Amino acid sequence: MIPIKDNIPRIRKPVVVWIIIALNSLVFAFEMLLPEEWRTALIDVYGAIPRRFMDPGWARDAGFPSDWWAAAVSYMFLHGGWAHILLNMWVLFVFADNVEDALGHWRFAVFYVLSGIAALALHVAVNSGSVQPVIGASGAIAGVMGAYFRLFPKGKVTVLIPIVVIPWIVEIPAVAFLGLWFFLQIFSGIVARWTGGENIAWWAHAGGFLFGMLLVSLLGTRDCRYCYVREKRAYERK
Repeated sequence: MIPIKDNIPRIRKPVVVWIIIALNSLVFAFEMLLPEEWRTALIDVYGAIPRRFMDPGWARDAGFPSDWWAAAVSYMFLHGGWAHILLNMWVLFVFADNVEDALGHWRFAVFYVLSGIAALALHVAVNSGSVQPVIGASGAIAGVMGAYFRLFPKGKVTVLIPIVVIPWIVEIPAVAFLGLWFFLQIFSGIVARWTGGENIAWWAHAGGFLFGMLLVSLLGTRDCRYCYVREKRAYERK
């Protein structure tokens, strides 16, 4: 299922979302201009390699820079191909505007970065010995999806379901779409552990989603007439 749009209106312009999309697009354009061997080196240094975080001695012997922490942020802005970046930016565009609307611009920016770091933390914990670099905004975007799940349980999402060659467009509850997405990340992560297929950071997605739900619950909302947190507080005051 591919989300097309949601039905939750916003009050403010999603300035931070636009900036994030622009930054990812610029970095990707830079990647595409590099020779293949330079692109590989860029991903090795600025992508997030789990063993680099867990084994400083190995990282030093392998010649990595000592500022390993920088990769915990820079990995979010690197992508492996057109399909990777287009899908990530589209999902961000569909769900993040309402979360930014609820949190406010600066708090959303911090929320996005922290979600990406939390997503990486779970991936590193599960794959501590891996030397395969993790790249992409999907962990941070998973945090946005978790926040949307928490804030807008009454929202609906229009999705595209390809049936062979016939596109089926249908509107479904956002909690159903996001809940199914989260379940698939957990299921796929378990299967990947059994089969040895670790090409996709399933646990980063799951970790980002759970962290996003938790953090947005702690932060509350700045001003959002459509948010669950605001509706619940108003109900409790009656």
